[in-house]
Amino acid sequence: MTSSSQLSSALSKQDFEQIADFRYQLRIFLRFSEEVTQRHGITVLQYLLLLQVKGYPGKEWATIAELAERLQSHHHGVVSLVSRCEKAELILRSAGRSDKRCVEVRLSSKGETLLNQIALLHKDQLSQLQSVLGRVYQTQVTS
Repeated sequence: MTSSSQLSSALSKQDFEQIADFRYQLRIFLRFSEEVTQRHGITVLQYLLLLQVKGYPGKEWATIAELAERLQSHHHGVVSLVSRCEKAELILRSAGRSDKRCVEVRLSSKGETLLNQIALLHKDQLSQLQSVLGRVYQTQVTS
């Protein structure tokens, strides 16, 4: 077992500054996202659900299980989130084509429009976060 004094001595001041800066920049991004989604009348989780449906690799829909994995959430929590988004007319759900027990989640036209508006606003913030990640990665490689 590693004591806290051993752990802290393994990191330099620069390491702590990089971790702190990364967490700070990440928090700026997350706060921006919270404010933008709220101004558009949805929660961050609703936005993340829409984003994961649209951004799911290789198809225009996702299952509840796939969304639970992408959102790092429990199945029943995603079912509730999908229900709230369906009630808000942001998504459509249907029985799976190959397995009727499976639920396929797709964006509605309203959800697609809203997602595009919000995602565009995130683009500049994402560029800033990528810049920070690049600096942290570059420092790690050269250390």
